[in-house]
Amino acid sequence: MRELPAAARVYIGCAALAAALCAAPALRLGAAAPWTGALALATLHGLCERIRRCPLTDGEPRRAPGPDGPPGTFPPGWAAPVLLAGSFLLPPPLAALVAAPGAALAPAARPWPIARRLWHTAELALAAWASAQVFRAVGPAAPAAAPFPELLPPALAGAGACCAVLVGLGGGVLVLAERHPARTAWRGLAARLPLAYLVHGLTGLMMAVLWRSVYGPPAALLVLLPVHLTCWAWAQYQRERAAHQATVRALVRAVDLKDRYTRGHSERVGRASVLIARELGLPEDRLEVLRFAGILHDVGKLGVPTRVLRKDGPLTPQERRIIELHPEYGHEIVRGIGFLGEARAAILHHHERMDGSGYPYGLSGAQIPECARVVAVADAFDAMTSTRSYRRARPVSAAVAELRRCAGTQFDPRMVRALAAALDRYGWRPERVTAGEGRAPEPAPAGRGNVPPTRLSHGPGAARGAAR
Repeated sequence: MRELPAAARVYIGCAALAAALCAAPALRLGAAAPWTGALALATLHGLCERIRRCPLTDGEPRRAPGPDGPPGTFPPGWAAPVLLAGSFLLPPPLAALVAAPGAALAPAARPWPIARRLWHTAELALAAWASAQVFRAVGPAAPAAAPFPELLPPALAGAGACCAVLVGLGGGVLVLAERHPARTAWRGLAARLPLAYLVHGLTGLMMAVLWRSVYGPPAALLVLLPVHLTCWAWAQYQRERAAHQATVRALVRAVDLKDRYTRGHSERVGRASVLIARELGLPEDRLEVLRFAGILHDVGKLGVPTRVLRKDGPLTPQERRIIELHPEYGHEIVRGIGFLGEARAAILHHHERMDGSGYPYGLSGAQIPECARVVAVADAFDAMTSTRSYRRARPVSAAVAELRRCAGTQFDPRMVRALAAALDRYGWRPERVTAGEGRAPEPAPAGRGNVPPTRLSHGPGAARGAAR
């Protein structure tokens, strides 16, 4: 088991100490403080944190967890409305205490489960304390008597403060404990959490208003029903997404088993395709499709005879024509997989050339689907930066220079510029894509490769060199 870095231990310890100092003034509040409400909210928050598996999807096969938890579970943070309701109802020290029991009892992943629980407790306590402080600073003097519209701005401000604390602290622990690059550690949290906490803030405010109404706490519990239904829908989405990924993984494994020299190539092409798409500013849903397109671009090799794929030596003209059928085979293989969307077009057309000399249909320029132009550049880039039996891998700078030289004839210049800019911004670490395979690629027979560098721009044969 990996040891938790010393800097991360200090960071988590400081966060825990700060949380304890924020909650300590609760000891001086006395019997007049709303201890009963704090205990009830702490119990409710603890139950929500503990019950992470959705009862409506229980009994489904357990799959490997992803970034949002195992399929069929509630997403992390789904109990935030209870935490925020406590921030709107209680003094800041009690609001911090509401978070402690549930966070300490929540399931913790390995490695470092104890450290994770301590960290989760500290960050939620600090976020709840900050939210309560902001709510009281900008809200009305008597929140219990204020009309609902006057409570909206301070509630949203409190939710924003809670989100800001979680983003700020979370990015730090990613850098120190998980070794994330500092330039990207906060980006994912900042993109995902604000909208969620806007909704959580409104839900928490409704809980707080109902809690103080004549209907009392039981009415506030009804607010959790739509939250539960939302989480059920989220669990369904996660299960479907996991099934999609399992389908793609199965196809990629089949290709790797048949054509061993491409092992890891498909995943790297998928990653490079996402880099290009992100640099072009394409929406998130298209990023996922382009990742699938890059990963599955060579799935048609399942239809090519193994003796041709593994032939040691140059191909005959007839064998090359067989190889050049693999985009059409791939399109047929994935035709019935609805979630791939435009990825099917990329699989079919990623060997077309801008000058019209590619295959299978000889499309040119804008006739070639955009997704296919993205995958073509990603495919050629990884082929040049990967070691083949007939040559060593080219440096990234040399591969980019070759792509630029072929821009306009073989590749879309816009895609080449996007890849170059993305590489300057993020770099290229192919070992991160294939590290999980646990084995090195086997050497390819002589004369094999996706895009032999000496043929990239030598007429119509350049694109055909990418067939293998």
